[in-house]
Formats: sequence, structure tokens, C-alpha cells
Amino acid sequence: MIPAAAISPHLILPDAVPSEPVRWQQLWREAVRDPRELLALLGLGALADRISDEAAGQFPLRVPRGFVARMRHGDPDDPLLRQVLPLDEEMGVRAGFSLDAVGDAAARTGTGLLQKYRGRALLVATGSCAINCRYCFRRHFPYAAETAARDGWRETVEVIRGDRSIEEVILSGGDPLSLATSKLAELTAELEGIAHIRRLRIHTRLPVVLPERVDQDLLQWLQRVPWPVAIVLHANHANEFDAAVDAALARLRSSGALLLNQAVLLRGVNDSAGALADLSERSFAAGVLPYYLHQLDRIQGAAHFEVSDDQAKALHATLAARLSGYLVPRLVREVAGDSGKRPL
Repeated sequence: MIPAAAISPHLILPDAVPSEPVRWQQLWREAVRDPRELLALLGLGALADRISDEAAGQFPLRVPRGFVARMRHGDPDDPLLRQVLPLDEEMGVRAGFSLDAVGDAAARTGTGLLQKYRGRALLVATGSCAINCRYCFRRHFPYAAETAARDGWRETVEVIRGDRSIEEVILSGGDPLSLATSKLAELTAELEGIAHIRRLRIHTRLPVVLPERVDQDLLQWLQRVPWPVAIVLHANHANEFDAAVDAALARLRSSGALLLNQAVLLRGVNDSAGALADLSERSFAAGVLPYYLHQLDRIQGAAHFEVSDDQAKALHATLAARLSGYLVPRLVREVAGDSGKRPL
């Protein structure tokens, strides 16, 4: 953890009780964006020569200060730090790694609308995230041209209205919860008149990295939508959870939403049976059911995170022997053109 003397006065710790709640937008604006500042906060300034300015220029660092506070001070191998720090390894070119690792371009059926699997439509609601993860499979996605929220969602809604096979709408991005709640409500109001929609799914990292996002406006919106809601969170390590995250997840559960977690298997972050078991047990303790453990999407810039399939299978087998079945996420890979996630 960061010692108190090193913490920005704007950083709200989990046990802090401010006189007035700090709005999540303000905390987002105050996120750390300079890799050297991040290392200085962690007492790791001597590692500045490991930073790749070129990688940071292509895919900027962004990390909320509350997430920085969960990193281990003085530890260059901290698993949370490794997920966000731009390194020279990102600039190497590796065979088999591409700009579109999961076939998003081929699945496009409208602006910001992807249809890969039967019965489901995924909306790239925004290109914004509260945190930029270095392994992100959409780090090269053309968000400027492909965002479903453009033009008031009109094109997206009309495609969904015209396809009666679509039963589930998935909000993704970027991170859909980076949008104002009023913008999300605008979308669901348009979708409410489409009789064949039966479920709403939201893929988000914000409740984990910026738990203040789970405010009363968001909860009221979730309670008003007319469909069952599944919220798929994204945490890769048990240390990503703290008291503030637990409280945010409890608030989400109070809205009636089902909470699931999907993780990515990442070298140097969670590539041990112990780390994966701790993640499953910690997420379940917070009311979140382990769902998927993804093999890395082979996106250009993320090769240094890759774990071999043989090692992934061995880790998963150890996990299955160690934990109750409901705590063992499915080990999968997304393959462009497949009709669903491919089990390993």
C-alpha cells in the first residue's frame, strides 16, 4: 500500500468518511496519467527507465488513485501495477498477434454494433475507460468511428428492432459505465419498446477500479430497466478488492442484478494456482460468481502477458481440484468466427 505521506490529498481511501461524497467524475478526472508519477507514488522512481514513452503515447496510462492505493508500495512486481504500466515489451512485434485479435471488424452489423453469437448483440457504447489495461483486446479499436452512442443510438436501436433473433443486449466498450447514467437511460428507454429483448448484460470494470461510480442514480436506473440484468465485472487479482469495492458490489446486488466476474490469465499477474484460487474466493466473498478465465486475446502489444495453453490447462486443473465447483471459472478462448467462447 502507499504510505500516507505519498498519497494525493484527492485520494479517497476505503475507510475514509468525507463530509460530502466525492462524485465519481471528479475522481476520474484526477486519475494518474503520468507513468513516472505512478512510480513515484509507489516509491519506485528508480524504475523509470523501464517505461516506454512510445507505448504510453500509443495507449496512454490512466489509473484511478483509489486503484493505485491498492498497489504494494515498493514492489516492482505488484500484480496491479503490472496491468497498467507501459513497458518496452509492448513495442515488440510477435507473430500471431494482430490489431483485431477477436474479429470485431468482421462482426460489425452497424455503427458500434457487433453480432458474433446467436441471439446476442453487443454495443460498443463508448471508447472511454476509467483504467487503461495494457492487455486490452480493443486497444487498437477505431472508437472515433465506431461508437454506438453516436447520433443518439438511432442506428443501433433500429438494427436491433429489425432483428427478432436478438434477445440479449450487451453493453460493452470501452466501459459503458463511463457514460453518464442519463445517457444509459436514454438508450434503455429506446430499447424498451422492442418486444424481443429479454435480457440486458453490462460488461464493466468501473465498480472495481472506481467503486464510487455505483451511485444512487446508477442504482435507480438499474432498478427501472424492465429486463433481468447481468453485470459482468472484470477483476484479475484478489488485491483489486477492498472495502470500497465490497460496498459498491453490495449496492449493485441490491438493485437485483446478477454479478459475475471474468478474468484474463496474465503472466506476472495471476499465473499461479494460488493467485487464481484467491481471486475466486475473494470475488465470491464480495458476492460475485467466477464466470470466465480467458486465455489472452492475441492483440498487438500484449504478447509479454501470454501464458501457454499447456500451463493454463494445468493451472485450471489444479484450481478444479482445490475449489468447490461453483468457484472454478470456465477456461476459454475467444476465436474469431466461432459460435461461442471455445473451452480449453
